[in-house]
Amino acid sequence: MARYDFASDNTAPVAPEAMAALARVNSGFSAGYGADEHSRAAADLVRAFLDADAEVRFVASGTAANAVALAALCQPFEAVLAHDHAHVRTDETGAPGLFGHGLGLTPLSGASGRIDPASLADAMAAGEASNRQPAAALSLSNATEYGSVYSTEILSALSGAAKAKGLGVHLDGARLANAAASGFDVKAIAAAGVDILVLGGTKAGMPPSEALVLFDRALARRLDQRLKQAGQLPSKGRYYAAPFIGMLEDGALLRHAAHANAMARRLAEHQPFRVNHPVEANAVFVEMDKPRLAALTAKGWAAYRFLDGSVRFMCSWATTADSVDTLVADLQALA
Repeated sequence: MARYDFASDNTAPVAPEAMAALARVNSGFSAGYGADEHSRAAADLVRAFLDADAEVRFVASGTAANAVALAALCQPFEAVLAHDHAHVRTDETGAPGLFGHGLGLTPLSGASGRIDPASLADAMAAGEASNRQPAAALSLSNATEYGSVYSTEILSALSGAAKAKGLGVHLDGARLANAAASGFDVKAIAAAGVDILVLGGTKAGMPPSEALVLFDRALARRLDQRLKQAGQLPSKGRYYAAPFIGMLEDGALLRHAAHANAMARRLAEHQPFRVNHPVEANAVFVEMDKPRLAALTAKGWAAYRFLDGSVRFMCSWATTADSVDTLVADLQALA
């Protein structure tokens, strides 16, 4: 039987704080479509976590949240600037283009998933032409697809450069908790000029739930209609909001993220294979040839080769030191 401990942070169970919060709201009758008291309480906790006044909605899918966010920032004939290996470009099956009725995604370069400021500057300096989609927004990810973390200063500089050119800014925070546990200041996001944040819940230990956070409240006009059309305005909204209550009310979100990050560092420190990217969040990427990866899979571990050719190992809130040590022993035997 395959072990999915390190295949993805999506493979982990739900954290007890999130599950307990679900149980607490599961009694009596309540308003639907996010108009209930639990959704309001969860939104207040999100605003407090970010120290920002914002519109907050809870949806079922990070892909849908990203796609709705980008569609709100762009016209169909415009484009979003994003890292070439960003999730919105490589793992969302064209959802931004579908939800945005044709919006484009323009790739930018940069090491370990972080956008190179020079690449952004070049893209924004490109002249407009009738046969190309002009840039209307910048999409950033923190932590990135390679587990690197933007510092507060660098993310603010990239966002500020985009805003100076009149672009909207989207932040994919599927693993924002891991970035925060690594030192990134989430309370600086609004001041940095980010218009829309997707605050990840699923990868952080919740059942399927993501928070769509609009710092630019003007973008909230008819947002519920946009979500309804996209199939992302759940009728029993309290069940999407409740996990955020459980994870935010006593700090469990950051506590579990810090644990996941620590397990990644433990794995990296005892890793016999070359580590290809900085281990700043909960991911470890290693150099491994095809025969050794096949041998690891034969031992029962589910592991996948990533976009740059590295083999990725993801840690989660539920990763144990024993499981890390067992994997390390198997890796050392292969090496």
